[in-house]
Amino acid sequence: MLRQYELVDRVLDYDPNADEALLNRAYVFSLQAHGSQKRASGDPYFSHPIEVAGILTDLHLDDETIATAILHDTVEDTVATPEEIERVFGASVARLVDGVTKLSKIEAQTENERAAENLRKFLLAMSDDIRVLLVKLADRLHNMRTLHHIAKPEKRRRIAKETMDIYAPLAERIGMYEFMKEMQTLAFAQLEPEAYESITRRLAQLKDGGGGDRIAKIGSGLKLLLARSGIDTDISGREKHPYSIWKKMAERHISFEQLSDIMAFRAIVPTVEDAYAALGVIHRRWPMVPGRFKDYISTPKRNGYRSLHTTVIHAENARVEIQIRTAEMHAEAEFGLAAHWAYKQSGVRPETQQSWIADLVEILETAESPEELLEHTKMAMYADRIFAFSPKGELIQLPKGATPVDFAYAVHTDLGDQTVGAKVNGRVVPLRTPIENGDQVQILRSKGQSPQPGWLNFAITGKALAAIRRHLRHTARDEQVKLGRTLYVNIVHRLPAQIGGEAMGHALKRLKLPDESSLMIAIARRTLSDAAVMEALMPGSAGADVAQPHALAPQSSAISIKGLTPGVAYDLATCCHPVPGDRIVGLRRPDAGIEVHAIDCATLSDLAERSQDETDWVDVSWGDKTEGATARIAVEVKNEPGALGTLATVIGAHKANILNLRLDNRDTGLHTNIIDVEVHDVPQLMRLLAALRATDVCTKAERV
Repeated sequence: MLRQYELVDRVLDYDPNADEALLNRAYVFSLQAHGSQKRASGDPYFSHPIEVAGILTDLHLDDETIATAILHDTVEDTVATPEEIERVFGASVARLVDGVTKLSKIEAQTENERAAENLRKFLLAMSDDIRVLLVKLADRLHNMRTLHHIAKPEKRRRIAKETMDIYAPLAERIGMYEFMKEMQTLAFAQLEPEAYESITRRLAQLKDGGGGDRIAKIGSGLKLLLARSGIDTDISGREKHPYSIWKKMAERHISFEQLSDIMAFRAIVPTVEDAYAALGVIHRRWPMVPGRFKDYISTPKRNGYRSLHTTVIHAENARVEIQIRTAEMHAEAEFGLAAHWAYKQSGVRPETQQSWIADLVEILETAESPEELLEHTKMAMYADRIFAFSPKGELIQLPKGATPVDFAYAVHTDLGDQTVGAKVNGRVVPLRTPIENGDQVQILRSKGQSPQPGWLNFAITGKALAAIRRHLRHTARDEQVKLGRTLYVNIVHRLPAQIGGEAMGHALKRLKLPDESSLMIAIARRTLSDAAVMEALMPGSAGADVAQPHALAPQSSAISIKGLTPGVAYDLATCCHPVPGDRIVGLRRPDAGIEVHAIDCATLSDLAERSQDETDWVDVSWGDKTEGATARIAVEVKNEPGALGTLATVIGAHKANILNLRLDNRDTGLHTNIIDVEVHDVPQLMRLLAALRATDVCTKAERV
């Protein structure tokens, strides 16, 4: 354990202007506060915060951060209070200690309610001051180094799982790769002990069999090669860490013996120009492995990481990974955001809220459920990245598999909401098209557009999904209030007598609802039956019919679905595919929207025979100028060249749109195709069917 003078001297070595008195006060305060507390290892508990502070001195962090590390467990584990910390050490240190205290536990794999709340606090604390995260990562790293002292295997696994799921990805996101690699290795040893043991044993055998000499030999040859070209380099080589090797084996479904790129080398050069020159020399000497070159200098990673990566085929067909960077890039690559905090006297501080943290904060502000928050946050932290460009050359980083919708929301939420189409590399593409690395993406927008429910099927970023779901929730609420109000008017008309203006207030009290909108939503979603609402408005009005809602008086008028959004306030049934012009009826099931069926649908007949069914029937109408819907038709055609093309031509000529086509039956001479077509109304559908029957290739065309 570091002694008091040793810790203070470490800080003064890299920051002569550090507040020595602050560090001494923090050391003595923490020592006295923790007193005789012990860790699982038997060491004094006080040794833990001092070791955490020591880790942070290796990063050359400022005196306030070091003091926070020394004090970070005092409020949680001793009688010290936040007020006492502020009085003795000032508001800034107290705020940092409070931020770290709130992050005492994050359990992402169980108990979603508590996990989400902890994660919410974590993100908000990070957004206020990123130093909170740096202290917490150092705290977790030291806990992982001493994890083997914990007796219970299940507790060790739980802590290792938390580390692998939350802390290692967070370290990677802020560019602290050394922290990430050590955390992953220590967690891997607990989560997959047999695999860890096997890989470390084989790495040891590789060294004993000359692998260590091989790394030194390749490193010396690389340095000599670059020196001959006038490039001064510092070369270091190593085997990749066990978790990285295991992950590649799992992803590629190969054995350890089949893994060719186990060795990695790093070349530190004086300037950026030297980095590109070194790359050219290496590629001239050895063939590059296609697809393994990455230029993170011209297009840095989202966490600021810069380096050139290449993999070449060295002697004896061995694949060797080489990273080329400057000394400044290396410092940032090893310690990421922490490298920016190196010297207080520089007067320069990084922004407290990196863009990815801003995205996470936006997600937590819009997430509806703990599961949604955890899902979107993990997605934002874990996903591998690609790079795409706006028409003006702005670089946008996205996870692999992202679509133009994700790109639009990454630029701005308003742009995402108004997206109507996209061009990728100048060509119009469907919105569900995955973006490739280096694509130029242009978003087509319209102020009249709004997020569509179908976007949830292909958007993958947490920010996009959160924004789409937020809009759909608001739209659903507005439309359900509108629909519920119409249904409420019908319910009131069915009462045996008129009611006064105060009846609504009495009904809300009886139903224990906070406001009128909540009542309308409950009516629309049928979480309250019509009979229950009638009884609340006028006690005794439903009488014995409360348990038999079908026996109540009928609606006074049909409910128009004009202006409501399909899939939000109502759904068009897929069993009968009603279109405007069909006589329709709505089915209301508890806690669901209205399901609209054609009046002659077989589903209705089945429901009518089930007297105990909880489904309620609603008289609905299309309303004036209702937009189109999807109809399903069965078309029997001759098995001859051009038959399908003829069908498509006729459908297009009648201004209908093919949404889906399926071959349902194949005989020797005839094929039956089931086609979903978008039409305006029944008359248009009838004209289309007549035109199809009139063609030479069609023997039958009818509506399903």
